[in-house]
Amino acid sequence: MDVLLVRHGKAEEREVFALTGAEDALRPLTKAGAKEMRVLARALHIVLPQIDVFASSPLLRAVQTADILAARYGGRAQQLPQLAPGHEPAQLLSWLHSQGDSQCVALVGHEPDLGQLASWLLAGGKRGFLPLKKGGTCLLRFADGIKSGRAELVWALPPRVLRALEA
Repeated sequence: MDVLLVRHGKAEEREVFALTGAEDALRPLTKAGAKEMRVLARALHIVLPQIDVFASSPLLRAVQTADILAARYGGRAQQLPQLAPGHEPAQLLSWLHSQGDSQCVALVGHEPDLGQLASWLLAGGKRGFLPLKKGGTCLLRFADGIKSGRAELVWALPPRVLRALEA
């Protein structure tokens, strides 16, 4: 199985949004952030033509990012509480195992959690040695079952590289 990690797109500034009185979980992508994610989704489709399952953190900016990606691939995204900030990487294992027939699963979330998840899946530790920029992606491959420290890094693509592919 391949696991694609995607950091959500550019969202409203935290401090400015806080002035609205709404909770941070409701902070949306900016118009420019949503537009950029549509460009990145087209580019991602070039290098990764099939994604079977889309899941996101329940925070609005991640949900919007996952919906943009899923729409490009003709799919639908689901929300996973385990992708919300502050959850341990191990909490995703049972869900990933439940996706057994899927060839590629996309997970949309936040930093530093996605970087820690990538590190945990690749090396068994949570040092966060693979941080993702907003809209950044990395593809991990599991050949012998999904376990901590067993993933192989296929690629890590920052947004600028994806934009160049789409141009």
